[in-house]
Amino acid sequence: MILDGIFGNKTASRVLLHLFHYNEIHSAAIAKDYALAPTPIRMQLERFEKAGILVAKNVGRTRVFSFNQKSPFVKPIKGILEIFYNSLTIEEKEKIFSARRRPREKGKPVYGRT
Repeated sequence: MILDGIFGNKTASRVLLHLFHYNEIHSAAIAKDYALAPTPIRMQLERFEKAGILVAKNVGRTRVFSFNQKSPFVKPIKGILEIFYNSLTIEEKEKIFSARRRPREKGKPVYGRT
């Protein structure tokens, strides 16, 4: 994936792409989608948090991550992710983002950002 070269490794690009799609994410959800161990995913999320790209909150015993809207780097990162995301076909999106994370709003398209 071209994002691997841009963001340095496969784990980083997967984390950011999932976060772009879902807006909030936890390590186990990404790990499940890619059939990976959650530890490297969690470590990457924590690296992004330490760098100020992501912020986390506790929801019960789970740490949920989202983009840090106060970071000046988030807008350009999201711009790169949006270009890649919009180049994916619906079939590719269904394959990558197979799991539903929450109910969809009435009238909202299945794939695609509003």
